[in-house]
Amino acid sequence: MTTLAPPPTSSPSSGHRAAPPADGDFVARGRRLFTGPAEDPRWTRPALWAILLAATALYAWNITSISGNSFYNAAVYSGTKSWKAFFFGALDSGSFITVDKPPFALWVMGLSARAFGFGTWQLALPMVAVGTGSVALLHRMVKRDFGPVAATVAALALALTPITVAINRDTNPDPILVFLMLLGAAGLLKAVRTGRLMPLVWSAVAIGFAFNTKMMQAYVVLPAFFLVHLWAAHGSLGRRIRHLAVATVALAVSSAWWMVVVDLIPASSRPYIGGSTDNTVWDLVIGYNGFGRIFGAGSSVGSAGNGASFGGSAGVHRLFNEIMGGQISWLIPFAAIALIAGLVLRGRAPRTDAKRAALMLWGGWFVLHYLTFALAEGTFHPYYVTAMAPGIAALAGAGGVTLYRAFCQGLAAMGAPPARAESKAWGRGWVLPAAVAASTAWAIVLLQRVSGSGTLYTVAEIVVGVAGTVAVLGLLAGRFTRRDRLIGFAALAAVVALLAGPAAYSVSAATSATNGTNPTAGPSTGGGMGGGPGGASGSSRTSGTGGRSMGEPPSGGGSAPSGSGTRPSGGVTGDGGTGGSETGSDRTGGGQMDGGGTQVSSAMITYLKKHQDGATWLLAVATDQTASSIILESGQPVISMGGWSGSDNAMTLAKLKSLVKSGKLHYIIVSSDGGQGTNSEIATWVKAHGTAVKSSAYSSGSSSTTSSSTSSASSTSSTSSTGGLYRLDASDVG
Repeated sequence: MTTLAPPPTSSPSSGHRAAPPADGDFVARGRRLFTGPAEDPRWTRPALWAILLAATALYAWNITSISGNSFYNAAVYSGTKSWKAFFFGALDSGSFITVDKPPFALWVMGLSARAFGFGTWQLALPMVAVGTGSVALLHRMVKRDFGPVAATVAALALALTPITVAINRDTNPDPILVFLMLLGAAGLLKAVRTGRLMPLVWSAVAIGFAFNTKMMQAYVVLPAFFLVHLWAAHGSLGRRIRHLAVATVALAVSSAWWMVVVDLIPASSRPYIGGSTDNTVWDLVIGYNGFGRIFGAGSSVGSAGNGASFGGSAGVHRLFNEIMGGQISWLIPFAAIALIAGLVLRGRAPRTDAKRAALMLWGGWFVLHYLTFALAEGTFHPYYVTAMAPGIAALAGAGGVTLYRAFCQGLAAMGAPPARAESKAWGRGWVLPAAVAASTAWAIVLLQRVSGSGTLYTVAEIVVGVAGTVAVLGLLAGRFTRRDRLIGFAALAAVVALLAGPAAYSVSAATSATNGTNPTAGPSTGGGMGGGPGGASGSSRTSGTGGRSMGEPPSGGGSAPSGSGTRPSGGVTGDGGTGGSETGSDRTGGGQMDGGGTQVSSAMITYLKKHQDGATWLLAVATDQTASSIILESGQPVISMGGWSGSDNAMTLAKLKSLVKSGKLHYIIVSSDGGQGTNSEIATWVKAHGTAVKSSAYSSGSSSTTSSSTSSASSTSSTSSTGGLYRLDASDVG
């Protein structure tokens, strides 16, 4: 019977491979690059190249207009001006405070910016590269265990995952995180197949670098990694345990080296660790980026954050709600059914069976991420779930081919005796049609949610409905009539039905302006902050930079940073850590930035640069969002006194006095507007000793330029009584 199963291959442990071309046969080597190994079907490598080309097109479409996340953009820019800021991941080139993540992703983007200049495509290029690389890497891993058909489906599913397309067009660290985790998975599977130690060590090192990209999120897959190796790797139990012990040491070293170095440096010689409560990376690991993400404000460990959710309320159904459903859930029903059925079908295989080990890995990857993201009560953005996309995609490909084989051949394809296979084949033959029907029905539900949002989604809904119906009926008819071609045609229709919806969302993500802070794909389907109205939109499609792209010149006459090419303009963006923060153009527009109660305009920035008088920092403001915008607008270092949410203890009165007395800082914006206002002790002292700068000094009279957000009727010729811009000199420090 003809099936989609790949041709027989050598056993995983045999190490047999086709003989390579002669050393001098460069033509043959070049041909293999494009056509693949001789044992593969002719279509395999061209299909992979087509998928990689499509993925690159989606991720890089109109790359010069990608705004990115100005929070991380500012840190990358600062790193191009100072190697100290580069190493620590400081927000400003003066290295006053770090961003709330470790710096590996910033290093990658920073090296690109140092090599090619700072600008739009220079920051986006590494993200596009690792995004496409993740697709290629997943294809290679799935092909090794399940053949070219499974690998092609898996690669296509990952490339078309909507939230993955959206985040790969941004400058958040998640694309690099996913690529490093996939490298870790590749090393693990090789260690399982061969029983060797070094692939497992390199797997641990890859996860360690992923930790230095986004901390504890990199460890979500570790339980699955440990279980798969302990259960399925070649060698005795003692040897497997010893290998895991060595790999654990490698994991600890590769994860902790930067943290240990930073925490050993005296606090006076390094920037404040943004997001921490005690100025240590360790507190950031276990608090804000650890238990705080899981337990939210209720966490008693470290800095818990405010539990802001831009993806709806926590619960097992979160990933299916109106915000998250269209981003990641399209293939979840199919993947879940394929995982369960695949493990059942491999139940009698040997302990070291490579296919079952791979299913355990991808199933663990999927389940662990699902539970973590669905139940997390801390800060949660929709784009976080891009980390679970490889697990879903791998199960769609590997599980789909496994179900297809079972559908066509019954248990005989799994090695059972023919008589027993014939008796049970019919019952298990219903699983594939049921899985296709379930995911098709769910795709129609998702597309119904956005009906009326555009022709693209209407066409996708029709395609899903027709292809899904053809697939299910064709599979059943082919089963009863035993027509192989009909079954094969139905299987292709099933692939179309399962991927048409994600493809529509992905095209939308690639061709529409996205929010740099909270990128999502498809049309807006609901509010964030628990899903209720009035919060920051969980599916906002607006630009995160006040309506201007990274490459546009700033408004108000601000000059480009010295030595740079194109660069991002201002805007209030960042990886939200507070329940009260809005995104992008919901807060700003026309070149103005919220200074924690006082609007900061390009005119004010021009004034500050003219009167900087040799100070290291142009200005001190309350939060990272405002500081990052001004850094990108002015090209000068700006102090964020309170970190992302304004609650960090980065600035104290004693430190402020020291900076002013030494001439390193002259200007500060103070406010008393509540959640993100300036420290009250600092605000009181500045108002008592500083000189208020009237708006008439830099403005021609626009009342919206510098008026306090808490007193819209304040005069344009004076600073609001609740806050404003102040000048401080050494003589003001008693």
